[in-house]
Amino acid sequence: MAIYNAPMWLLGILESRMHMVWLRSVGGKLETRYRYSAGLVYNTFPIKGLSTQRKNEMTRVMTEILELREYDGGTLAELYNKDTMPENLRKKHEELDGIVDRAYQQRPFESDEKRLDILLNLYQKMTTKEG
Repeated sequence: MAIYNAPMWLLGILESRMHMVWLRSVGGKLETRYRYSAGLVYNTFPIKGLSTQRKNEMTRVMTEILELREYDGGTLAELYNKDTMPENLRKKHEELDGIVDRAYQQRPFESDEKRLDILLNLYQKMTTKEG
């Protein structure tokens, strides 16, 4: 799958914890790998209206994440190993997650279940005449 000419902020959304919660919930798994599909996961992910400022913040942080990956080197499996992930990369992802999370609610989420509640409510609105 590919998204041609996609803006950098969209990669930020796809890399966010919010999107991963959605993927884990609606995409499911094949063996131990997540099953990602355009129709089931990507096209159904509810994105709230994003301001230009928020998109710019996501673009900045995502650019910094990509630069850190290049600087630190290694495979994605090495960079994203939960036990050995570089601390600077972890912090940048936390910053990205905060920016994306605040698009959905201003206070921090208590859990991934709360993230999913918000996403499912938004999805319901998207798919009914209310949305």
